Amino acid sequence: MQFAFTLVVIAGTVIVVSRLASGRGFPVPLAMLAVGVVGSLLPFVPDLDLSPEVVLFGLLPPLLYAAAIQTSLIDIEENRVTIIGLSVGLVLFTAAGVGALVHVLLGIPFALAFALGAVVAPPDAVAATAVARRIGLPRRITTILEGESLLNDATALVSLRTALAVAGLATGHHGEHVVRHVTANSVTLAFLWAVVGGVGIGVVVFLLVGWVRRQLTETVADTALSFVVPFLAYLPAEYVGASGVLAVVTAGLFLAHKSPILQSAASRMSERINWASITFLLENAVFLLIGLQISHIVMDVEDSSVSLPYALLVSLLVLLACLVLRPLWCFPFRFLADRIAHRRTPPRHIAVVSWAGMRGVVTLAAALTIPTYADDRSVLVLVALVVTVGTLVLGTFTLPMLARALDVRGPDPREDALQEATVVQAATSAGLRALEKDPDSEQHALEIIRRQADMRVNRVWERLGTLRGDDGASETPSETYRRMRLAMLDAERAKVLRIRDAGSVDHEVLQSVMNQLDAEEAALQWGVTRQARLRDAVLRAPDRVAASCEHLAAAPDSTVPRTPEGCEECLRLGWDWVHLRLCLTCGHVGCCDSSRGKHADAHYAETGHPVMQSLEPGEAWRWCYVDSVLG
Repeated sequence: MQFAFTLVVIAGTVIVVSRLASGRGFPVPLAMLAVGVVGSLLPFVPDLDLSPEVVLFGLLPPLLYAAAIQTSLIDIEENRVTIIGLSVGLVLFTAAGVGALVHVLLGIPFALAFALGAVVAPPDAVAATAVARRIGLPRRITTILEGESLLNDATALVSLRTALAVAGLATGHHGEHVVRHVTANSVTLAFLWAVVGGVGIGVVVFLLVGWVRRQLTETVADTALSFVVPFLAYLPAEYVGASGVLAVVTAGLFLAHKSPILQSAASRMSERINWASITFLLENAVFLLIGLQISHIVMDVEDSSVSLPYALLVSLLVLLACLVLRPLWCFPFRFLADRIAHRRTPPRHIAVVSWAGMRGVVTLAAALTIPTYADDRSVLVLVALVVTVGTLVLGTFTLPMLARALDVRGPDPREDALQEATVVQAATSAGLRALEKDPDSEQHALEIIRRQADMRVNRVWERLGTLRGDDGASETPSETYRRMRLAMLDAERAKVLRIRDAGSVDHEVLQSVMNQLDAEEAALQWGVTRQARLRDAVLRAPDRVAASCEHLAAAPDSTVPRTPEGCEECLRLGWDWVHLRLCLTCGHVGCCDSSRGKHADAHYAETGHPVMQSLEPGEAWRWCYVDSVLG
């Protein structure tokens, strides 16, 4: 009864506090942390012991898996050198630096001090990427932070385990004190086994789950299987002494990469929605629980041989060391990583990455694994807590300011829309060609499908501009359709509810109809939420979309439009248009495919002039009709 009530209170607190904080623009993790601190000081709030077993075996696997299935395996592969350097090299560098500092300040054995360094070294998978996405950092920076925070826990936990063994503080499976003889060879072999074993078990779990998913047809069963995957990978790996972190991350990355083949569309949607809910609760509950530990940890320090003021001083110095050691590693390592990857990373990007080192729940959980009989254990736990809270506060409030000061921003939303439009158009064209080659295709149905495909492509292109109008508020055709169809859906749903209340139709039949209405409304509403907010900067075609094309290379940079006031044909006919296109060969101005006349396409069909350019304000991309590429 008490346990169930506690869970309800935690979930309710997470929901209420996150709603209040996000509504006021305050970082939710810090709000949870603050509420937890206040709760730890209230006499009627029970002590909630955040045991390391709960975090490492109960919370860490699902959080890692949820982050892994949202991460691109391709992006991780492209940035593997930098990610490995941060998740392995930086963790060991930080552990050694912090270990040396703590060894001097507290006089404890270096092995135990190194163990603390391993505890505070890894940034958190949740905190860093949450801030990166919230402030809109470039995608490569976000990928690097995601990859680092997913993999560095493995290095930190293996280093912690090894350091405790060297210090003679290792424990057996049943908690008994075990002293092992540790050599350089045994440490190297243990680390290699942690990596190879963890990745190997992750691959085995991926293959096993992939085979099972091919046999499943029920969306609910497939989603339930995904809840088992993180534990199915983590527990066996930890049992054989490998890295459970690497096992979970490997399984998650591969399953996400293969999900379009292994899962149905309904299963993928269900998995995303359910894991988003689970992640929301777990992430925020973790920070709430961290805050609740503070008064308990401070009381333990007061009972130790080290005074609380000196313990706080040591904690602040370790926090400062963590903040300094990260850029000391990142900037020199940049040159090696760039040489290996044959790219040049701007120094301002390195500055942002070096400041995005927020610690989280793994740091505190790892600190709690230090045995109770270790020298000055309570002080070491306090140090981990101060580093966690300090990096969270500093990173959350100062990282956005640093990114703005250095002008480090994510991609323009229009650039995303531009890439999306080309991908959708290419995919749609491939689908239509497949239907046209099918001898069983019926012409009337094909025309309906072609019109729907055109509408789907035009809907993306329309995000790059608006209809001509003095008030600037005119709707595009897709917006008009969306508004009218949403109003129609409201009326349809109201009618279904009246039929339901009359009790004249079976519930299952009505539920099927309601599900169809909900799915269509969700798709339409999703389109509303993805309307791009255009900036004033000139839009350039992205490198990964622009391709080598002789027509684009031969076309002039600009051409004087014959009718800069608008589409030639539309002006003559008195029609409106959505976008304007400029022919770089003759200066003809025509309207786009979303417009009534589609006069730009008609001009190409009539003249064969290959390259047109957008004539919309702030846009500078070009399109080759012959090769169907952007430039």
